[in-house]
Amino acid sequence: MRKIIFAALLILITGCDRDRNHPGWDYFPDMFYSTAYETYTSNPVFNDGKTMRTPPDGTIAREQVLFEYGPAVEERARAGQELVNPFQPAPADLERGRIAYGIYCNLCHGPSGVGDGNLFTSGLYPMKPRALAGSTAAPLKDGEIYHTITLGFGSMGPYGPLVRPDDRWKIILHIRELQQQTK
Repeated sequence: MRKIIFAALLILITGCDRDRNHPGWDYFPDMFYSTAYETYTSNPVFNDGKTMRTPPDGTIAREQVLFEYGPAVEERARAGQELVNPFQPAPADLERGRIAYGIYCNLCHGPSGVGDGNLFTSGLYPMKPRALAGSTAAPLKDGEIYHTITLGFGSMGPYGPLVRPDDRWKIILHIRELQQQTK
């Protein structure tokens, strides 16, 4: 009986020893070493062969707000009438707007908002972006600018999936500050 207990203890002790040279035993190795698929590669698991799945209809990503305006010019004007910036130009909100502008807008519109961003001045983008600090953007209502950031306008693409709704409003605060500086 002692030999059986000793053998069981010896197997238990050596079976739990895991290091780089002796990894031990893996139970359910297919769960431990699962096959990983890259996002845009084919995948034999699904019928359509795609790895990246489309979200179900009607789902909204976390921290995203449903935007009930379309891309038409009339919808942009309607957004200007109905949407109001919930933030006031407090120092913390202005600072966050400046940071977010630097991340998302500066590359095209430039640090002073006159359309002299690095993409245009380097020649990588042939069309000069609109001046946000000039007379064309000053009469726009905050809702119109919010609509433009969200869905894009003209040659500007949509930034709605990239910029959080609160940051969009704070960027508008920063744009208004740039407009005051250029007067």
